[in-house]
Amino acid sequence: MAYENVCKQSLLGEGELVPCKVGDKEIVIMWPDGGEPKAYDARCPHEGVSLGRGDFNGRILYCIAHGWVFDGRNGRCLQPEGWQMTEYPMRFEGGMLQVDLGDD
Repeated sequence: MAYENVCKQSLLGEGELVPCKVGDKEIVIMWPDGGEPKAYDARCPHEGVSLGRGDFNGRILYCIAHGWVFDGRNGRCLQPEGWQMTEYPMRFEGGMLQVDLGDD
């Protein structure tokens, strides 16, 4: 699969989480304060609840279902430890944010 347009670059700001759909796949774009924007699968690794409805404070993402806590800089689960959000390659091209979902 190749990079696909997700949204205009201007719709994403530092400290924000933006839920998006690419085909039938839900993803989240997180741009943590002082960090770089990242694209992740929106399904919580715990029970698949959408993290697009989670609470993001500019650095930490909280899953609304069971309180799992993720670091917005790298997708690593802080509570409980040992889990990781699935990250997708992303880039900015021609004013658009693009994501490569690979074989998903």
